Amino acid sequence: QVQLVESGGGLVQAGGSLRLSCAASGSILRMNVMGWYRRTPGKQRELVALISSGGTTSYADSLKGRFTISRDNAKNTVYLQMNSLKPDDTGVYYCNADHLPDGMLYWGKGTLVTVSS
Repeated sequence: QVQLVESGGGLVQAGGSLRLSCAASGSILRMNVMGWYRRTPGKQRELVALISSGGTTSYADSLKGRFTISRDNAKNTVYLQMNSLKPDDTGVYYCNADHLPDGMLYWGKGTLVTVSS
């Protein structure tokens, strides 16, 4: 079983930046794809960004250019750098991982990001 723990959320003013971290309990080299999702007020959970085991990234079209996903295999951690934050980015950000050994999709409990205007 894999545990994912997100951190780095908090309160930031519009235009500011935050870096979220997702620490996995096991090696992320065993994850096929890892991703960040978010649930913003009044909306369903939506994709933010994905990163493959080989480092290929993809983003929600509306977030390209402001958000960057990366991974540190040695630290078993995936990051989400968020720049030029807007109040609409306020929400709970979740990490997930597609774990190859058991074929399961794991989720973290989320970290809250609040962007004030």
